[in-house]
Amino acid sequence: MLDDQLKSQLSAYLERVQQPFELVASLDDSETARDMRELLETIQSLRADNISLRFDGTHARKPSFSLQRVGASNSLRFAGLPLGHEFTSLVLALLWTGGHPPKVEQDVIDAIKALDGDFNFEVYMSLTCHNCPDVVQALSLMAVVNPKVKTTVIEGGAFQQEVTEREIMAVPMVFLNGQMFGSGRMTIEEIVAKLDSGSADREAAKLWAKDPYDVLIVGGGPAGAAAAVYAARKGIRVGVAAERFGGQVNDTLAIENYISVLETDGPKFAAALEAQTRSYGVDIMNLQRADQIIPATEPGGLTEVVLANGGSLKAKTVILSTGARWRNVNVPGEAEYKNKGVAYCPHCDGPLFKGKRTAVIGGGNSGVEAAIDLAGVVAHVTLIEFADQLKADAVLVNKLKSLSNVTIHTSAQTTEITGAQGKVNGLKYKDRATGVEHTVPLEGVFVQIGLVPNTEWLKGTVELSKFGEIVVDARGHTNVPGVFAAGDCTTVPYKQIVIAAGDGAKAALSAFDHLIRQPAASVASAAVPVVERVAVPA
Repeated sequence: MLDDQLKSQLSAYLERVQQPFELVASLDDSETARDMRELLETIQSLRADNISLRFDGTHARKPSFSLQRVGASNSLRFAGLPLGHEFTSLVLALLWTGGHPPKVEQDVIDAIKALDGDFNFEVYMSLTCHNCPDVVQALSLMAVVNPKVKTTVIEGGAFQQEVTEREIMAVPMVFLNGQMFGSGRMTIEEIVAKLDSGSADREAAKLWAKDPYDVLIVGGGPAGAAAAVYAARKGIRVGVAAERFGGQVNDTLAIENYISVLETDGPKFAAALEAQTRSYGVDIMNLQRADQIIPATEPGGLTEVVLANGGSLKAKTVILSTGARWRNVNVPGEAEYKNKGVAYCPHCDGPLFKGKRTAVIGGGNSGVEAAIDLAGVVAHVTLIEFADQLKADAVLVNKLKSLSNVTIHTSAQTTEITGAQGKVNGLKYKDRATGVEHTVPLEGVFVQIGLVPNTEWLKGTVELSKFGEIVVDARGHTNVPGVFAAGDCTTVPYKQIVIAAGDGAKAALSAFDHLIRQPAASVASAAVPVVERVAVPA
C-alpha cells in the first residue's frame, strides 16, 4: 500500500504523536476494505506505543475507520481510502488526534471551541481534487478540537451509490446535518464564520481599529504577494486584504513555467506565497472582499477601502491586485445546473463523470487541456469552440485530435445547457456557418472560456477598459493618485503567474516612490529601518 520511502516519511511524522488514540475500522469484503486494513496496520505498526487498532467497528458506512482519542468524545471518520491528494489530510488527522498542535491561529481555535450546537458534517471528495484537502483538513480539525462537531470524510469513488443518490457532481461537497452546506474550496475561517453569525461584526470592528497602512494591497494572488514582499522590504507598514490568499492559483493543478521552479501545484505555490509574505511581518487579512474605494481628498491624504463585512481600512497608497475569475458562458441552464453537471474544474470533478458523456466549452489551452484530461476518464468528450478553429497550442491540438473518444465542433455557439430532474442531460449549440441547431446528449459540461477581472466594485472610481480591466501605465499607476494596480485585473497583456508577480513588484516600487515624494510629515513611517524577518513556525 505504501512504499518504503512513504513509510519512512510517515514514521517520522508519527513521532510527533503525543497522546494515545485508537483506529476503529468497519470493513466489508471489498477490495477497498482490504487496502484499508493494510494501510491501517502499517500506520499502527509505525507507532504501536501510542496508536491502537481494532477491526470490530459496526458503522453502517463500510469500509471506513474512525480516529478516537482515548478518554475523549471527538468524532472523525474516513470512509474510503484517503490517499492521493488526501494522504496529507490523513497524516494531519493522525497528528492532531494524537495531540500535535495545528498550524492555525489561536483565535481560530478559540472560535471553533466556542461553537455550540449539533454539527454533523459529511464531506465528499475525490482523490484527484486539489481543492478538497483544504475543506477536508478544516472539518477534520474542527472535529478534533470541538466534540460537538462530527466529521465524516467520504471518498466518492468508493461510495458511488451515495454520490448518485445525493446527486453529487462536484467536489468538495459538504453537508451539515443532512442538508447542503457548501461546495468548492473553503477555508477553516470561512466555515467557522458561516457557523458563527456574530463573527462578521467582530471582524469589522477589528478592521476599523487598525492604524492606516503605508501600502494596502487588495488581493492576495501572485501580484499581491509580490507587492507585499517588495513593499515590506522597504521597512514600511504593509497590509494585505484578500478573499483567499493565493487567489486563483489555488485552483491551478500543475505549474511548470514559473522560472526557477521546475514543477509545483497551485495549492503548494499559494502556501509558499503566503509563508514568504508573512515572514516579512505583513498584516494579512483573509476573507475580506472589497466593496468600495474612496480616494484621498487631498495630496498625501488617506485612501479608504470599504469591505463587505462593514469594516474599513485606510492607507497612504493602495495597490489593487484583485485578479480574475472563470468566465461564465451565460446561457440558459448554466446557473441552474451549476454543480449538478455544470463544472469549471476538470481535475477536481472529472472523476465524478467516469464512464459518462461530457462536453468542454472553449478551444483555448485551458479547454483543450481539460478535454485531454477528461478523455482518459469519461466515456466521451465533445469540445465546443465558438471560433472557426481551436486557439490552443498546436501540440495540444494534435494530442486532442489523436484521441478516439473526442469530437470537436468549431464555429459552434453554445445556446443552452439542458437538464431534467435537477441535473444536466444535454447541450445545445448552433452551427454558425449554417445556422442549424444541434443537441448533444450528455451528463456533464465543463466551462473553459477564459477569465473576467474582479473589478466591478471599482466602476465609477477607477478607470476601466471596455473589458473591465483596470487601466494602468508602465509603472502600474491608475488614474487615481496614490492608487496602483497589478496582475490579471489590469490591462497588462498575457495573464500569467510570472507576469502578475513582476507587476506586483513594480507596483510596490511605484507606491514607495509615490510615498517618498510626499511631504515629510506624511511619510514619517516610511523612513524606519527594514523590518527583521520573522521565522515561519515549523
